[in-house]
Amino acid sequence: MIPFSVLDLSPINVGASASQAFKNTLDLAQHVETWGYHRYWLAEHHNMTGIASAATSVVIGYVAGGTQRIRVGSGGVMLPNHAPLVIAEQFGTLESLYPGRIDLGLGRAPGTDQTTARALRRDLQGSADSFPDDVVELQR
Repeated sequence: MIPFSVLDLSPINVGASASQAFKNTLDLAQHVETWGYHRYWLAEHHNMTGIASAATSVVIGYVAGGTQRIRVGSGGVMLPNHAPLVIAEQFGTLESLYPGRIDLGLGRAPGTDQTTARALRRDLQGSADSFPDDVVELQR
């Protein structure tokens, strides 16, 4: 059997709220879990109207808490937007709460506009270029 997965952005439907988007995300995750899906990925997007998945690790915890077996993870955290230690702490905590069910997917694209990128990480000089070093720091 091929292990199927879902990638979700937690879209906010027209006229709905982020709260409703998260409820829809959890509902979908619960359904695909019963259908035998292997993994539920949540994407990191910042400052995008209509997308509610900016605080990826928080949404991952919400979905993992509302499901039983399905693996839940990031598809992916854009490491240049975050300090590696913060990501290590967030995902280490999630793994402690939901052992064997949390996945950390990483990316290096800026994934947002310059103003938002500056607000996220502050230092834009070479942040994507330091990705290999950030991965090593994260692993430590």
